[in-house]
Amino acid sequence: MPTPNGPHRIAVAGNPNTGKTTLFNRLTGSRAKVGNYPGVTVDRRVGKMKLPGAGEVEVIDVPGTYSLAARSAEEQVAISVVAGLPPYERPDLVVAVVDATNLIRNLYLVLQLIELGSPVVVALNMVDLLEESGQHVHPKKLQEALGVPVVDIVALRGEGLAPLLVCIDQVLEDPSKGLAPWPWSPEEDPLLDADVRSVEAAIPEEWADPGTDRAKALALWALLSVDDHDELLAIPPELRDVVERKRHLAEISGRRIEEEIIRGRYDWLDAAAPLFLHDSGAPVTFTDRADRLLLHPALGFVVFLGLMGLVFQSLFAWADPAISAIERAFAWLADSAAAALPPGLPTDLLVGGVIPGVGSVLVFLPQILLLFFFIGVMEDTGYMARVAYLMDRIMKLLGLHGRAFVPMLSGYACAVPAILATRTMERRRDRLLTMMVVPLMTCSARLPVYGLLIATLVPPGGGNAPVQGLLLTGMYLFSTIVTLAAAAVLGRTILPGKRTPLLLEMPPYRMPHWPSLLRMLWERCWVFLREAGTVILLCTIAIWALLSFPRTSPEGEHFEVLR
Repeated sequence: MPTPNGPHRIAVAGNPNTGKTTLFNRLTGSRAKVGNYPGVTVDRRVGKMKLPGAGEVEVIDVPGTYSLAARSAEEQVAISVVAGLPPYERPDLVVAVVDATNLIRNLYLVLQLIELGSPVVVALNMVDLLEESGQHVHPKKLQEALGVPVVDIVALRGEGLAPLLVCIDQVLEDPSKGLAPWPWSPEEDPLLDADVRSVEAAIPEEWADPGTDRAKALALWALLSVDDHDELLAIPPELRDVVERKRHLAEISGRRIEEEIIRGRYDWLDAAAPLFLHDSGAPVTFTDRADRLLLHPALGFVVFLGLMGLVFQSLFAWADPAISAIERAFAWLADSAAAALPPGLPTDLLVGGVIPGVGSVLVFLPQILLLFFFIGVMEDTGYMARVAYLMDRIMKLLGLHGRAFVPMLSGYACAVPAILATRTMERRRDRLLTMMVVPLMTCSARLPVYGLLIATLVPPGGGNAPVQGLLLTGMYLFSTIVTLAAAAVLGRTILPGKRTPLLLEMPPYRMPHWPSLLRMLWERCWVFLREAGTVILLCTIAIWALLSFPRTSPEGEHFEVLR
């Protein structure tokens, strides 16, 4: 039955780069409402879908995470949503999206979800890539080992969605089908078990669920997450005091509670893996061969700079036909309107203000959409992670790691989403430092100005060398150097701190999901037209008004001529 406050609620959770959002889009038909979680800058995506038995269901896209352990308020969103901690309502079902080619690492999160006591369905994604990786997974045996339903899918192509929907419908009808006992238990380690019981007693009553092990699961989460330097919100003082005391006593005795908890889960996974996973050894893949070049300390940088030069040259070479077509179309429209309409102020406003204003907005779209397209392709193919790896050697000199360069590179498109992208960085100091320098990157709003200046100084067709593209590349490169220099100064003065090591997943190279990429382009296009376009249009009309008023009568014009 639906929840008392509305329809059934499903949370879609999983590691980054597992196809979680692709599955979310498939389930909801991309009818998603995007907002923000209260108090943080993490996007909140909620959609609807209909099932034969459960009826209308609300689907929530949980931010990607490797573990429910959290250090920041942004990371805390994942545990709050899947566990239903205040102010969120508890979901009726959690769909855990698992990358079949990285099964053991992904199953760590699944164990945490099972421990929380919510019904779980495992969506085993990317099974089409198993053969290439030299692995074979038995979904039925995996289901027997976990105790919860497992359905193999290929979210990118929509394969396996029908069985998954049937399974979701069945679990919503009978939640016991998605519940399972803990595969492992902290009771196997007496010292850890004593710590967990002490923390469990401090879990607030509104968090716990009497008669279940939910409080014990949250106690494990608190032992992994709460410490002196965390940025978590709404942690009860009593719980924080107990956790800090237990962690301090463990350190004195030479124990590391985090390692004990993590090792307990991975010991079970390693022991159970032969039952459902057969690994014949991964052959040399296209990703391996490509990374030999793209991750090379010297050649990798050459390739990266070459790609950036190609991108910026294409902003002129590929966008010029579309820009010329838009200019000719609006010039024809203005001439046609002037010829068809009677003389007067309304016609002057339309021909001299509105039509040129709309044209001056749309003429920027080809270059802006091309820039967003290239950045989207870099993200979807997995190349953006390689850029972060390459830049780590430079970023560590600034007290940051390579992941900080990804928001900076995204700042080429727009500074606002680039600043929001800093939420993936663990330390508050790193997020602040990156956010302070991202606006120095050359964003797409400056691209029209650069384009006009370069087109004025260097007309097209002036030679065989791609001078326009090289100039634009130089301008973007200069802004990047200035940004890195500013980060170096701020990192040594206002925001000093130790550098943290880079932990980065290198996803295999994949073809972009073109429908999702086109949807992103449409969203960015609409944002530009709505926010920047209205300003440009109003300024164009204002300029027309300043040039047109005060208006003089024909007699006045004749008098001025005679004078």
